[in-house]
Amino acid sequence: VSLPAILLLLIFGFTAGPVTSFINPNEIFGDLLLPLVSVSVAIILFEGGLSLKFSEVKEVTSVIRNMVTVGVLVSWVLTSIASYFIFGLGLEISVLLGAVLVVTGPTVIGPLLRHVRPSGRVGSIIKWEGIVIDPIGAILAVLVFEFIISGGLEKATAQVVISIFKTIIAGTLLGFAGAQLVVLILRRHWVPDFLQNPVSLMIVVFVFVASNVIQVESGLLSVTLMGIALANQKKVSIRHIVEFKENLRVLFISSLFIILAARLSLDDLSSILNFHGFLFLLLMIVAVRPLSIFISTYLSDLNLREKLFLSWMAPRGIVAAAVASVFA
Repeated sequence: VSLPAILLLLIFGFTAGPVTSFINPNEIFGDLLLPLVSVSVAIILFEGGLSLKFSEVKEVTSVIRNMVTVGVLVSWVLTSIASYFIFGLGLEISVLLGAVLVVTGPTVIGPLLRHVRPSGRVGSIIKWEGIVIDPIGAILAVLVFEFIISGGLEKATAQVVISIFKTIIAGTLLGFAGAQLVVLILRRHWVPDFLQNPVSLMIVVFVFVASNVIQVESGLLSVTLMGIALANQKKVSIRHIVEFKENLRVLFISSLFIILAARLSLDDLSSILNFHGFLFLLLMIVAVRPLSIFISTYLSDLNLREKLFLSWMAPRGIVAAAVASVFA
């Protein structure tokens, strides 16, 4: 029987971490763990952006737009309500958890799509959603967190508005500037061929870090936009960069799934493997995601089978785990 590789990676991570204590990522990496995870996620999202071509979604642009706007809002509200009543969390923590869980994630969507190989347009829709929604979810979680820790409604609202403005400006300018710099370097042959991949990787990391300095978690938006801009330009060939980043993606995804699964403890597992945990998971699968899809695609020409497929394809990936670790 053919199994998705991510399932085996998770099983290995659980076995090496909480079951046998053979690997303890916190001891191995120390304070570098979360920065390494963040940079790895940024490179994964950049590589995902390189796979997004506008030409493949001309007919379903409105569907993708609605899924990452209306769909995000529906998922956020319903997940927050579910966590509030099922887990008994406070309103603020429930809203924050709902923001974290609006993402799906290319680290899981990509391998599953290669395993399932859907026909038609649903593959492109789910791929675009999985990549674009990750930075949106991370930024949303940061905005909610800033709203929670800011004192007073007026001050919190002002802080959120400023953060949104900084995120859009920093993410857009740095993302497109990074893409133009890579194009310029390739066109002018400023670096030899064998250094083009390392230099492009360096620029991606610089854009990510610089954007995060301006506004927390805006770096994910920057690198995603940088990848999309490079993928849709016609000035230079980036095929060798795409191949290099694909190899890095496989390496990072394999490592991250094992590392993050190994960070769990048996107490963590026992606290969620109960009636409340399974009820929450059931609602996420059979209620929250389907409602999000059917509401956001209500006016589209997608048929029932396509909507059902989209409703059952919403695994949470590395970004959700990494963002949750930041706010833990």
